[in-house]
Amino acid sequence: MYTGRAVLNGGPVNFTFDSLIESVMKTAVKTDLFASKAPLEWAVIANGTLSTAQIPIDANGQVVEGGIEAQARQTMDNFKHTIEAAELTMADVTQVLIYVTDRSQLPVFNQVYAEYFEAPYPNRAAMIVAGLAREEMLCEIVAYAAVPA
Repeated sequence: MYTGRAVLNGGPVNFTFDSLIESVMKTAVKTDLFASKAPLEWAVIANGTLSTAQIPIDANGQVVEGGIEAQARQTMDNFKHTIEAAELTMADVTQVLIYVTDRSQLPVFNQVYAEYFEAPYPNRAAMIVAGLAREEMLCEIVAYAAVPA
């Protein structure tokens, strides 16, 4: 049992409640993506939301060559694989944050990105950054998806 004291309408109120406050339960999404050496999961589900970050690495953990189009496609393929591994669809994606290292790369990324979604599109933002975790990376995404109850 929990007890407490709060102020309501200018006066003190005592309260009690019998239910336990549950801690956040996180579940890692198991994928077939390269096992990172960094301490991370490719995706985690908590409180009805899938959170993920994806980069342009292949099954061997190497950043793909071929410029922004190849890297955007690998990033989005990794992302779609992760969404499907969580038994979701791209329609469940609610927000995508795109990071590219050069403003001129954004139209190409947008072209590839558009192949993976249909209207209504997820909310999104794009940022131009000075660099990413691996020097040869040109793009990265962070994304969130709604997980049905």
